[in-house]
Amino acid sequence: MLGTVLNVSTVVVGAALGSLLGARLSEKTQHTVMSGLGLVTLVVGMQMALQTRNILLVLGGILLGGLLGEGFRLQDGLERLGAILQNLFRSRSGSSLSEGFVTASLVFCVGPMAVLGSIQDGLGGDFRLLAVKSTLDGFAAVAFAATLGWGVLLSAASVLVFQGSITFMASALDRLLSAEMITEMSATGGLLIMAIGLKLLNIKDVRVANFLPALAVAPAIVFLMPWIRSWWPF
Repeated sequence: MLGTVLNVSTVVVGAALGSLLGARLSEKTQHTVMSGLGLVTLVVGMQMALQTRNILLVLGGILLGGLLGEGFRLQDGLERLGAILQNLFRSRSGSSLSEGFVTASLVFCVGPMAVLGSIQDGLGGDFRLLAVKSTLDGFAAVAFAATLGWGVLLSAASVLVFQGSITFMASALDRLLSAEMITEMSATGGLLIMAIGLKLLNIKDVRVANFLPALAVAPAIVFLMPWIRSWWPF
């Protein structure tokens, strides 16, 4: 839970600063921060991906998971959900408090980085990705609060509940998954984190949400490997 606590803290501090200062960061400063975070995210993802003991397992997880994600249209679904919720709250309340809360909650919670980071934190206490996300959210909270007010600060509760729940469920899975399953899941997640880094650097806009099923497919392949080898030795 340390990563989520850190994330909540940066949102609170960022929202408070934005509300008090009432001014956005300069565009050049935002670009520099995003570039730096993108580079760090790439390194974190690469370190995780290189932990794999069999790259074919990661390949299978990514390809099959990506096909499942495209089939279920996860990326499109998340984008539609965000738009629906934002329009719903805007129509019910014209106050900046409500708009600030909803807008910031969607930005901070609806995304692959929140899911991946929380899973990593829950499985092995690795909160590196959430530390990067916390920095991103802190700067975003300053910008949001400068225009939408104190409602942005309330979004810290959304982060706590959403990411905390995923972390708690992942910690329960830690007792069910073997060490090899966790290794290959982490390596697969590392590739998705690298995709997020490419997106932050504006190099390639990868539809990362569609690859989220890979996090379940990779350990499933590990589980099935003895049966697969019995039919197809390699």
